[in-house]
Amino acid sequence: MIYGYIRVSTDRQTVENQRFEINRFCKEKTIVVDKWIEETISGMKTIQERKLGDLLKKMCRGDILICTELSRLGRNLLMIMAVLNDCMNRDIQVWTIKDNYRLGSDINSKVLAFAFGLSAEIERNLISQRTKEALARKRAAGIRLGRPKGSKSKIKKLTGKDEEIKTLLDKKVSKSAIARILGVHRLTVAKFVKEMN
Repeated sequence: MIYGYIRVSTDRQTVENQRFEINRFCKEKTIVVDKWIEETISGMKTIQERKLGDLLKKMCRGDILICTELSRLGRNLLMIMAVLNDCMNRDIQVWTIKDNYRLGSDINSKVLAFAFGLSAEIERNLISQRTKEALARKRAAGIRLGRPKGSKSKIKKLTGKDEEIKTLLDKKVSKSAIARILGVHRLTVAKFVKEMN
């Protein structure tokens, strides 16, 4: 069987980009994904805490796991290598799209997987280190980080809904009912109406 594996770390990220890349790749290779596995979870979670762990238990010799890149399997070298080692020992192939790897049980695959996983971890550590250093420099220079104290966003949940709310109020619709219509809390509507006046 061919499995498509998609993982994003947060709700703000979308699985659609990864799905699109895997579908495009499969179309080029004239193959079809038999089963999709999608999850929104940090790569730092153990394999057992993720759907990937259940999938790996089900996979059999000759199965193929397709993902956009090795970093989807885990956030550090040891985790990625554990997954690849398990797959290689059981003759399960791992294909990545961005790096064009076809990792099986041969020695070349093992060397490639190790090198790629190591470089991905080094790059993440460097990015993290550069970010920490930049923030430390700004703090040392007396620059306040984050949103200025007391400042509020100019855009609110109901921004742009002024006319709709005014029309509903003119029709004597209660603030609670307006809140239900707009899918927000009644206090959000009450506060917005107060600021409109």
